[in-house]
Amino acid sequence: MKEIVSQKIKNARALKGFSQQELADLVGVSKQMISKYEKGESIPSSSTLLKLGKSLNVKIDYFFKPSKIELGVLNFRKKSSFSIKKQESLEQRIKLNLENYLEIEELLQIDYSFPNIIGLENIQNIDDIERIVLLLRTEWEIGLDPIHNIIQLLEDKEIKVVELFDVDDTFDGVATFVNDKFPVIVVNGNFPVERKRFTVLHELGHLLLNLPDCSLKDQENYCNKFAAEFLFPKKLVLKEFGVKRDVISLNELIGVQEKYGISIQAIVHRLVDSGIFTDNKKIEFYKKLNFDPSLKKEVNLERFQTPEKSNRFEQLVYRALSQEMISISKASSLLNRNINLLIENSLL
Repeated sequence: MKEIVSQKIKNARALKGFSQQELADLVGVSKQMISKYEKGESIPSSSTLLKLGKSLNVKIDYFFKPSKIELGVLNFRKKSSFSIKKQESLEQRIKLNLENYLEIEELLQIDYSFPNIIGLENIQNIDDIERIVLLLRTEWEIGLDPIHNIIQLLEDKEIKVVELFDVDDTFDGVATFVNDKFPVIVVNGNFPVERKRFTVLHELGHLLLNLPDCSLKDQENYCNKFAAEFLFPKKLVLKEFGVKRDVISLNELIGVQEKYGISIQAIVHRLVDSGIFTDNKKIEFYKKLNFDPSLKKEVNLERFQTPEKSNRFEQLVYRALSQEMISISKASSLLNRNINLLIENSLL
């Protein structure tokens, strides 16, 4: 029990982004005492636990509940300003979200193993990504149609997607396996929908692709190619724009953005990758953006209308509630909703 309490204090402190001194000041004990709590050298009294819970915004039972979440390696896509403290806080937020998710699945006896159907596909160079994306789309039976809800698709394919809000904009996304079994993708929920879709698929590339032995920069390029190809396959790029173009109107680009949920900048890159545009045309495009603020603002507008989210966790909570596996107060806590709203939703 001492080990559980000490680890949970440390986790909750990391979640809030507090230093030991900052937490000590809030609780009214010394920094050395907080250190002893976290090392398991001392157990807080009941009154101190109450103060810790209040300061860290967690319930008392949190400190006694062992974590069932073991995250794999987290390779954060980040800017240099994304500090170690921010990473640790983010890691605890991910764990907290997943603990609730796995708790409900365990109650409902939902168990599965994730099949990576492209994990053994050999990748010699970046051009192989087109073939692998087409294979994955075929295996997932989604053909070449535009995908209206990426997150829902991945949840249906047993890949958990966690959106985090109120996070630093230096965080893009991250992917890993939980308990060496469950694939999970975490994305910044504050992003414009087109960027969010691209980021989720970029992280899917990190999860699924059997990448060759190459630099981190090259791995990022492979995963960018994967995301772009998945959102807007080459066959569809050629269908929408033709084989060779010297000029493309903004209205054409906007139409494709609205249809496929991909940013205009990413569309321009697809035009170059598909041989429709030259590199010089891409350079010219970015020069125009830099010299024309109104054009840049127009290009950066969010236009994809389909909600990019999954309701799977919510449905599982309602299912557990309906089957009387959890109380309405537990459901309220899990969904962060008013109990009266849950009662109103109970039709039968």
